[in-house]
Amino acid sequence: MGYSKAQKARTHKRIVAIASRRFREKGLAGFGIAELMKEAGLTAGGFYKHFDSRDDLVAEAVNSAFGGWKRRVDAAKSGGSRMSYEKLIHDYLHQAHRDDPGTGCAFSALAPEIARSDPRTRALASEQIRNDIQLIAGLLPAKDKGTARARAILTFSALVGAMSLARAASDEALSQEILKTVAGYLKNFASKHQGLEASGIRSTRDKKA
Repeated sequence: MGYSKAQKARTHKRIVAIASRRFREKGLAGFGIAELMKEAGLTAGGFYKHFDSRDDLVAEAVNSAFGGWKRRVDAAKSGGSRMSYEKLIHDYLHQAHRDDPGTGCAFSALAPEIARSDPRTRALASEQIRNDIQLIAGLLPAKDKGTARARAILTFSALVGAMSLARAASDEALSQEILKTVAGYLKNFASKHQGLEASGIRSTRDKKA
């Protein structure tokens, strides 16, 4: 790859990274191309050297925000800190995540806007939703895959909804209450079912014995 192509690739990546953060902070309609290119140190006219349309930028920027949980799971497999259901809940429903949407989950920041986006962006979002549900299901105790998937869908929906509401509330006490209440419910829910699953396994073993 020649220098000019390598430089263009780096610039393209920088533009996408800036857009990914600012879209999550300000919304898809809240951050324009002129602002984006200025922050990237480029002219507005240079935008179309990298993207055919604004929809193309949105798709790339939103997609680049996906996959945070998987990266953490992969890091844990490589010797990093273990990723558990409880840690996932704690980190997601934390004040630090609430106060920094630019580096957080794209769904809690942009779900309503993604729903009104172009087909490519929605297809990418759909695939990521499937991946996140599967990842959560893998962290949950369950007798069968169907039960784990149902619990994962409930968890994911509760996480995104709680964070969206916590950010919408101007009352700090209410915002914190939403995060703590949902986090506590989800952790207790998982703990309760884990105990039931363990009891069921022991009962089965006792009967066989």
